[in-house]
Amino acid sequence: MTSILTNLFDGVAYGMLLFVLACGLAVTLGLMNFVNLAHGAFAMAGGYVCMVLVNRMGWPFFAALPLAFVSAAAIGIVLERLLYRHLYARSHLDQVLFTIGLTFMSVAAVDYIQGSSRVFINLPSALQGQFDLFGVGIGRYRLMIIVICGLLTIALQMVLAKTRFGSRLRAAVDDPRAASGLGINVPQVFAFTFAFGCGLAGLGGALSAEILGLDPYFPLKFMIYFLIVVTVGGSSSITGPFLASLLLGIGDVAGKYYVPKMGPFVIYTMMIVILIWRPNGLFGRTATR
Repeated sequence: MTSILTNLFDGVAYGMLLFVLACGLAVTLGLMNFVNLAHGAFAMAGGYVCMVLVNRMGWPFFAALPLAFVSAAAIGIVLERLLYRHLYARSHLDQVLFTIGLTFMSVAAVDYIQGSSRVFINLPSALQGQFDLFGVGIGRYRLMIIVICGLLTIALQMVLAKTRFGSRLRAAVDDPRAASGLGINVPQVFAFTFAFGCGLAGLGGALSAEILGLDPYFPLKFMIYFLIVVTVGGSSSITGPFLASLLLGIGDVAGKYYVPKMGPFVIYTMMIVILIWRPNGLFGRTATR
């Protein structure tokens, strides 16, 4: 029972991390109808910014996390204004080819600048190790991830569902021409949304660097995980990817622990079963614009 609860805790932490890494893609794909396969590159950018600040410049870990978010968001808004905005009205195939090209370019650039070796972030002593709670091993860093990601999830859901910006974003996506007629600056809304999604990816990359490791091939290795989360959860809301992240995180950790030889296949089996049951995802819509 103790090992089951420990694996459950680790699975929830991993699922929360997957959600923060993938929710930016859920925002751009579900709310903006844009397929951004370069999403992992922004996560890698945030991770490397955090690593450089902490490992080489001696910044406190918690001070470097906001810079990881801001740096990825800044890169995102520059690329959105220069490149991405011209592809909003293009087909998904054009978007896929363009963003996968950006991914390979980012991999080559980081490999040239940082080298190909895997790096980790030096954590403060307060986040290292674990403690026992009723016999269950609770990792301090994983507990911190659950707290931060839980707060981010609540805040993101409230922003999209309860604020004026969220209503403007939904209006801009559903009918850009009508939204412009109502005085909504659609390009500005899209630019801010895209930058925010990139910032979340950068924050997720910084948080995941200690668990997943960081190397130039990070965007390619974890691209499939981002797509699985969005596909299984459905791209029409944030609730779907959140629940899908938890489910897949717990299943992945349990599979690798109990059936290590077949562990990597568990998450794909879960995806197939769920999509057979719900072809549009857990919270997907049948009709899209």
